[in-house]
Amino acid sequence: MLSNTLNTNEIKNAAGTGLSFTRKNEFEFQLTDEVPALKHRLLIGHQESGSGIFLRRRSRFRFNKTVVASVDNVTPVIISFVGMLEVPIGALLANTEVKNVIAEGTSFLASLGASTTILYDCTGNGARVLLNGES
Repeated sequence: MLSNTLNTNEIKNAAGTGLSFTRKNEFEFQLTDEVPALKHRLLIGHQESGSGIFLRRRSRFRFNKTVVASVDNVTPVIISFVGMLEVPIGALLANTEVKNVIAEGTSFLASLGASTTILYDCTGNGARVLLNGES
């Protein structure tokens, strides 16, 4: 289980500045200095289905950030980023390949080619594709 406070070393924005989130309940964190009308949340959830060798777990995280629309400076809108992992936990004895898939997704979003540096500014290959609606 995550700690009740996720601090500046655990979540950073595009500028690489650390953000602090505080646990609101078992599956939800809120930005520590969140403005009530502009919610900034991290949600985490898990769901299992099947049984035996066919037991699967779907785990997801979601960041929701409410911002004021820049076209009218009035309307609140929500930006969401969702990460999901589906694992056939009933058929695996170790997490080795699961870790490989997580690492592949992370490196795709936050790096360029052979880079080993995390690009918080969203210039990584995968982040660029998401930002620009490319494939």
